[in-house]
Amino acid sequence: MTAVTYEVCLAKCGSSQEPFSWSTFSQEFSAWLLPYLALISQLPFGARHRPENLMSALLTVGSPVLAGYSMFLTLLNARWVSQSFESISYPNSNSAVKVLSSLQQVPLRVTSEDCLLPSLVILPENDSFWSDFADFLDYTHTWSISAAMSILWVVVAYIFTVADSLSDVSANINSNGQGVGSIWLWLLPIVIGWLQLSPKCDYGRLQGAFHRANGMAYVASHQGPPVKASVVSDICAISIDGIDVSSPDEKYTPPVFNYARALSWAQAAEETLNIFRRASINAKLHKPVNPTEDWRIAGRGDLIHPDNRSGSPDDVKEYCRQPYYAVRSRWASGIFLRMFLSSLLPLALQWGTTGAAILAIWFTPTTKLGCRSLSYLIYGALSTIVWMLLVASSILGHYSIAYRPREARYHVPVAAQTARTLSTVLRWIGKTLAIINAIGLVASSVFQFSNLYDRCYCNGSVIGRGASAYILLDPSAFPYFGQMRGSWLGALALASGCAVGFIGFINLFSDSVST
Repeated sequence: MTAVTYEVCLAKCGSSQEPFSWSTFSQEFSAWLLPYLALISQLPFGARHRPENLMSALLTVGSPVLAGYSMFLTLLNARWVSQSFESISYPNSNSAVKVLSSLQQVPLRVTSEDCLLPSLVILPENDSFWSDFADFLDYTHTWSISAAMSILWVVVAYIFTVADSLSDVSANINSNGQGVGSIWLWLLPIVIGWLQLSPKCDYGRLQGAFHRANGMAYVASHQGPPVKASVVSDICAISIDGIDVSSPDEKYTPPVFNYARALSWAQAAEETLNIFRRASINAKLHKPVNPTEDWRIAGRGDLIHPDNRSGSPDDVKEYCRQPYYAVRSRWASGIFLRMFLSSLLPLALQWGTTGAAILAIWFTPTTKLGCRSLSYLIYGALSTIVWMLLVASSILGHYSIAYRPREARYHVPVAAQTARTLSTVLRWIGKTLAIINAIGLVASSVFQFSNLYDRCYCNGSVIGRGASAYILLDPSAFPYFGQMRGSWLGALALASGCAVGFIGFINLFSDSVST
């Protein structure tokens, strides 16, 4: 006898699982799952408090789509600001690109009040601000021996275990880790991608860089030369605003939270860009900041003579004033296109690895949808739902914050209040689902190795087969045994191809980009 029906299996064996086998569990767990769990430690953290770092790990495992989306959006935003500054010929523009690109891991805010931001761009006294600020932020979270060894461990373990499982297909067929190896493979390109981008996410270093740089900032004065901005006001032209944020996630520096601050960052970056652009246009027309002065030719080593960049606060503001036809929007140029493009590859990575895991299990006797493949399908679906909820939350939150009054007497429109409430609800639902999904993925992998799925219901694929479910007693007697091996190889190719393709695109677009 090579197979029995589901009813016969229940009658003879009952509905409980097969006995737990420590030798099988320890071997499969250490080979297929443990390397990935260790690799999680190589994700970029750097938050101020440990719970925020834990939450970033749970969000990454609970929604690889969200992690990949935040990564690609960070990359595309950095390329956008870099390319936008290419047409600008004004002192400090190169340093400004480095500063803005490096500050995507904080709730970046800029203000033109009291002539702060225009003075920061125009005045020659602020040249050291930009260059030194860029230097303060010039540290890397990149390749290390521990990171390289963790990645190498995953790759070597994956190759060896795949080769071993293909050499003896019938051994431990129901607790085999082919599906587990594929469902977790997304973690490898995510870790490598962040190591390539090297995000500036250490809260202590970022805060220290801000304090040192803002202490060097000058602002135009009505009487005499420019004065230190710290003397005029406690407000800074560029700051980490942890109060006026659309959601608490904006304040957390681990880069997986970049989804929450991408809209506000892009708005701040574009406001800075527009001031540089206007100053560059006026400089090309040989217009000095002080309209009563004549344009002076720059000496050797100067792009623009310092005297052409000095004036009163009114002169500085007028010099940077945008044309009357320029429309200021809360949505930065091209941000929604970048958000759309940032979604494509993470979705492909998620469903490439998830689809590979389902494929490997689907054609393993008994074929069709069963407990194992259903758990993978649920994981991929929840990961996608979490991404959708949190991105929608960020859009609604950014929309609502534009109407937040600075004084109590101002009325907040009903639409903004509704958007704010809905943003909070969606964020909590999304993060709760991410936590459940992360725990569920680990639990499902452990269940497979501990024989919890080795019961009549799961081994018979009752979910997919229904009344025609059967349990195969001798896997080698399966008529499509060769097809099963082919499906395992196909799953391996699909998961590996998606992972390699993701890494390839990261390297393709990350040339000369600092984040």
